[in-house]
Amino acid sequence: MIIKNGTILTMDGGKIIEKGFIQTEGKLISALGEMKDCPADDKDVIDAAGQFVLPGLVEAHCHIGLMEDGLGFEGDDINEDSDPVTPHLRAIDGINPFDHSFEEAWRAGVTTVVTGPGSANAMGGSFVAMKTYGKWVDRMILKNPAAIKCAFGENPKSVYHDKNQSPVTRMATAALIREQLSKAREYLDAMEKYENGEEDCEKPEYDAKCESLLPLLRGEIQMKAHAHRADDMMTAVRIAREFHLDYTLDHCTDGRQIKEELKELNAKCLVGPCLCERSKPELKNLSFQTPKELSEMGMDISLITDHPVIPINYLPLCATLAWREGMEYQKALEAITINPARSVGIDAFVGSLKEGKHADIVVFDKQPLDIMAHIMHVMIEGKIII
Repeated sequence: MIIKNGTILTMDGGKIIEKGFIQTEGKLISALGEMKDCPADDKDVIDAAGQFVLPGLVEAHCHIGLMEDGLGFEGDDINEDSDPVTPHLRAIDGINPFDHSFEEAWRAGVTTVVTGPGSANAMGGSFVAMKTYGKWVDRMILKNPAAIKCAFGENPKSVYHDKNQSPVTRMATAALIREQLSKAREYLDAMEKYENGEEDCEKPEYDAKCESLLPLLRGEIQMKAHAHRADDMMTAVRIAREFHLDYTLDHCTDGRQIKEELKELNAKCLVGPCLCERSKPELKNLSFQTPKELSEMGMDISLITDHPVIPINYLPLCATLAWREGMEYQKALEAITINPARSVGIDAFVGSLKEGKHADIVVFDKQPLDIMAHIMHVMIEGKIII
């Protein structure tokens, strides 16, 4: 397949090819460049003259497939709120790939999502990075596990306050997370001693919760920290530092209030949802000024919908509104492509247009952040979906 004559917004270091081509072979991009280097038209061709070509959009934090579109309890698998500490739950076991929202995602150009449990629990389980097109979740996976969900602030408090069960304070939420991480660290130490053949060291008894946290403690995946308020973000950072964890700060509603500190930390900030009501006290500072101001600090932020809080098909609109509020156009595009891919460690595969990467490609009839832009074509792993 060759897509030719389009303006290619590569998201690769800001490189733009004013009139270029992309060639795909199987699931991958095999070549791209200026039209003077385009191979002869001996294959299937899409003529994108006057159109704009972008990598498939990436949603870095949502719950698609776990909170099914248009259903109540029957399709709600987002929170196992019977236990505040459930790191051993796996999103892959609850996702319904036939949820209508997946089609809405790829029709909006969102080809990769990072989806997982909600924020009812102090520790909710593992997220997964996956493509939005397919019938069998296992064959849609890009990275599993992708992160372990931890939640700070009002949500765990409100859920378990109603149950007259801990945690009902921020202190208890942090304590539960520390306790489980400490247990997992001891489990890891014992496992390593056993595997190294140290004398008198027996294999520790299997513990599903501890086992699920080993990739996190080894630095293979991140702590995905749900945090809106500034103090909750700093609690997440404090715990991450204590246990030497890689982390992302998801939501960052108060990010403007501590932007200098976040810059100093070089924190990975996933901002949003901004296109929603202030439904609880910790959202009082909600604003599209937040992505603008964090970006102006030189931070590579990502924009998120938190689907179904904001329907996932509005991810491009979130970037448009951030741009309207003063975020640089290129930065707004990066916030829904390469930045979210980098934030979860899948940028070797998606997030930009480059030889060897997955052929996830979206063709717009206008500049992608134009409110009147329409998607003409969507390709996922080399397959034309639209």
